[in-house]
Amino acid sequence: MGTSKAFSPAPSSSPRSSSSLLVLYLIVPVVLISAGLFALAGNGSSSRVELTSPWKLRVAFAGSRATAALSALRLSDFPRAIESPWPSSYSEENQVAFAPASAPENEPPTEQPEPDETVAVEEPVRAVKRYSRFERLEASLSQARSAIREAALVRNLTSVHADADYVPRGPIYRNANAFHRSYLEMEKLFKIYVYQEGEPPMFHDGPCKSIYSTEGRFIHEMERGHNMYRTTDPDEALVYFLPFSVVMLVQYLYELGSHETHAIGRAVVDYIDIIAAKHPFWNRSLGADHFMLSCHDWGPRTSSYVPNLFSKSIRVLCNANTSEGFDPFKDASLPEINLKTGEISGLLGGPSPSHRGTLAFFAGRLHGHIRYLLLKEWKDKEDPDVRVYDKLPRGVSYESMLRQSRYCLCPSGYEVASPRVVEAIYAECVPVLISDGYVPPFSDVLNWKAFSVQVQVKDIPNIKKILMAISPSQYLRMQRRVKQVQRHFVANGPPRRYDVFHMTVHSIWLRRLNIRITDSA
Repeated sequence: MGTSKAFSPAPSSSPRSSSSLLVLYLIVPVVLISAGLFALAGNGSSSRVELTSPWKLRVAFAGSRATAALSALRLSDFPRAIESPWPSSYSEENQVAFAPASAPENEPPTEQPEPDETVAVEEPVRAVKRYSRFERLEASLSQARSAIREAALVRNLTSVHADADYVPRGPIYRNANAFHRSYLEMEKLFKIYVYQEGEPPMFHDGPCKSIYSTEGRFIHEMERGHNMYRTTDPDEALVYFLPFSVVMLVQYLYELGSHETHAIGRAVVDYIDIIAAKHPFWNRSLGADHFMLSCHDWGPRTSSYVPNLFSKSIRVLCNANTSEGFDPFKDASLPEINLKTGEISGLLGGPSPSHRGTLAFFAGRLHGHIRYLLLKEWKDKEDPDVRVYDKLPRGVSYESMLRQSRYCLCPSGYEVASPRVVEAIYAECVPVLISDGYVPPFSDVLNWKAFSVQVQVKDIPNIKKILMAISPSQYLRMQRRVKQVQRHFVANGPPRRYDVFHMTVHSIWLRRLNIRITDSA
């Protein structure tokens, strides 16, 4: 019987083999951790991290101490070392951005700072343009222009804007809604600086009675410290007022009979030189945002001594004659109002149309070519419908004749302006304008054809025929509109909204809207 060899299991591992496995288990994690830390260490160069948010933060690491950290590791440190000490997302507290875990392969690994390492962080850089005060003023004007243009698209006869005092309506306005929006923007934004240079009575003063009262009353109102438009801060102003009175310059500097105005012109030249040397505003715009105001016939001539005052500045003139350089785009027409006592009491109102028995009326001396033609044609005709006088008969009142007439003739004198236009409006008599080259006041807002009749000089012989051709119903409509438009010509003291003072300021405001000024500084 053969002998068989029994199978025996392999001998168990020796103690030295077990020790080797234990060392292997310990060394492998250390090697993996070392490889990761060396990869993080790199060469200590800076890194840039971009966020997906609109803001970009630039993170700079001052250096790396990964090698030193690795050499200090102990066996007991492994669990702590394996856990990443870095948060996985953006930290608001530390103002540091961290790269996403899945970075593109072609990008170098992002270096991470040690927990105790100082991190230099550059704050977000915003490209913020700082606007000057002047640029902000111009921006506000640009917004006002846009608002007015938008309002002009509304063609209703009545403004859609709310107003406790008055809502413009009807055909007396070119565009009631646009005018109202413009007026409200003016009240909100418009500021006027009055130069303090100059001494009364030729500066900062003017007549408040006679046919020049519009000039004096405006100057006095601007000199008051309580009107809503005046500012004492020139950097806040949109326009600058040159407060000389042509009427007072003529009174104190003109030699009667000399026909020389050089002394008046030199005074204005010297004044402009003074303010241009003392303030930066005239030279900044060459006078385009400055304005003068005059109701004297020599207002245009006075401004001509300073070329930029004549051609660039806003000139508010009663003598608004286009044949003498008046430019409606930059100049404004000022109504001429004859306030004999300085007050308007007793001047406003009149009887109803049914109590007006005279078709047309005029009374005035020979004063210029147009009046000569009118007197020559109608004075001696003794027509009961068209009553024209160079001197009123004894016992006949001028004011009563205005109130008894349906139409009041308003011919120009030596210059185009005439106080008879406002006199007719005050008496609720439809004005008949007879002139060449005259731009009526506030005509950029008011539709003069809706409440007045305009007769060319060559048609003076046909005045009666022209007026008789107007139907009774059309006359009644025009007369009602005269009563409505009256508020814009009343010289209140103190001024009230929408009266002649505010309408004059509004004319200046519109001219300022027509220009844009760049601050070269």
